[in-house]
Amino acid sequence: MPTELQSPKPLILERIVRLRSLVILRSSHKMLSKLVSYFQFKRDTPGALTWMSLGPDKNSGNALMVQFFTWDSVHPDMSWWMHFQREVPQLAELGVTQVWLPPPNKASSNTGQGYDAYDLWDLGEFHQKGTINTRWGSKDELLSAIAVAKQHGIDVLIDAVLNHKVGADRIETFDAIPVDNANRLREIGPIRQIEGWTAFDFSGRSGKYSKLCWNNEHFTGIDWDHRTQKRGVYKIVRKVRKGWSPNVDNELGNYDYLLGADVDFRHPDVQEDMANWSEWILRTTGGSGFRLDAIKHIDRKFLLQWIKQVRRRDGRSRAFMVAEYWSAELARLLPWVHAFQGQTTFFDVPLHDNFHRASKGPFDLRCILDKTLLKTRPYDAVTFVDNHDTQIGQSLESWVDASFKLQAYSLILLRGGGHPCVFYGDLYQNGECYNESVAQGLRLLLRARKDFAYGSSQDYFEHPSCIGFVRLGDASRSGCVVLISNDNQKQKARISVEPSHSIRMKVGEHDFNTEYIGLLEPHKIVKTTADGWGTFTCRPGSLEVWIPHIPAAR
Repeated sequence: MPTELQSPKPLILERIVRLRSLVILRSSHKMLSKLVSYFQFKRDTPGALTWMSLGPDKNSGNALMVQFFTWDSVHPDMSWWMHFQREVPQLAELGVTQVWLPPPNKASSNTGQGYDAYDLWDLGEFHQKGTINTRWGSKDELLSAIAVAKQHGIDVLIDAVLNHKVGADRIETFDAIPVDNANRLREIGPIRQIEGWTAFDFSGRSGKYSKLCWNNEHFTGIDWDHRTQKRGVYKIVRKVRKGWSPNVDNELGNYDYLLGADVDFRHPDVQEDMANWSEWILRTTGGSGFRLDAIKHIDRKFLLQWIKQVRRRDGRSRAFMVAEYWSAELARLLPWVHAFQGQTTFFDVPLHDNFHRASKGPFDLRCILDKTLLKTRPYDAVTFVDNHDTQIGQSLESWVDASFKLQAYSLILLRGGGHPCVFYGDLYQNGECYNESVAQGLRLLLRARKDFAYGSSQDYFEHPSCIGFVRLGDASRSGCVVLISNDNQKQKARISVEPSHSIRMKVGEHDFNTEYIGLLEPHKIVKTTADGWGTFTCRPGSLEVWIPHIPAAR
């Protein structure tokens, strides 16, 4: 009798094992291809900062961005655009080459910041939502302020809020499915007719600049059924382009929906309107690039093509882009950096998270750069300490305490790597988050960046509570030496003989045998040896920046 008939079970098991091995092999090959692609990207793709415009080409110093607003920014005597225009000369003097302004578009109310986007084509020109001006001022004031900024060598970034619209003009009736807010892929009820605020007529603008009036066909979901007066996440039902976009973040199952009426970027009307708007707003305002809001919720295939389309316009090949993908996990951020093929920089949220944790409790400063974009792909990183979303009371609250604020700023402003962004709330007096000592110290750090933060860096990350680094200078400019401490317990102990941290570091060759003076405590002096070594100090829980001492002329 044939062997196969004598022992069928072993033969079947062998075939099953072979089949499983083939499946595993194919799966492993697919995973291996992804890994090869990823490491090829890490090795071969130039970082966005290597070729984008970081300010006027004539600028030969360190590029620097300032976010010129807080969440509730208001000026008591003038519009925000006029306030910005008045501050332009001082910003230029501080070394600022780029300013990120708040969203200039008409919001859903006269006090809206613009993230509650109603009409992207209204910059404070038309009577809509009970006002002509936006929260920030009029269109003419915006154009004037940007023109003055350009005259002083400062580029302006437009905050592009593309993901959603808020403040519809009319209710429409359409089919939708309620989904689980914690898992948007899970439907929690049958298809039903709902009434939603999805009709945007823009009657005050009357078709000027764009004739598109938006309706429920242009959206994927909303969060309010007016018929039942119930809040929830409702997925709009379509015969084509069904459901959420698959090309978004997988948080909450699928994070296409964020708020308001969620824009469907697969709709051809939407694609055309967004393309036309990007060209129009840069041409109209004189803006030099975009800050891209909430990209984890936007179809990334659309957004990548949109960015490339912006750059195909004459004179915009080096237009600056920075994307907000909010996650403190580098492992979640890197695939998005990869997906955008070096076409945009990204805010380094993992670095901000390290700063926040370092300011709140015990933290090993030797790890301050670990698992950050700055350390992994520095030429794709826009570094920051805080912004309008991290302020106390905001949804992404993660405020860096004043006890570590200047230490954090010294790392992004003076060490090199990445493109630093300074927050208005830390620099200018305001009623939300101002700290006078932080602001005074920050202005000193900005001066140090402008005058001394040049050349390669050498790190001395030797102690858990105190680290140092040296900027070695270049052919025409001296460098500086920085010490950072988070040892707040020793600072609070108020020991009678004032303790200090010290690290022996070597300065640049042209600063051998040089006296260094403390920037924050100018009475301190360190003399380097003939071979460039010196022992530099700072008080526990503080910061010191050492700069070459140039004696006053007699």
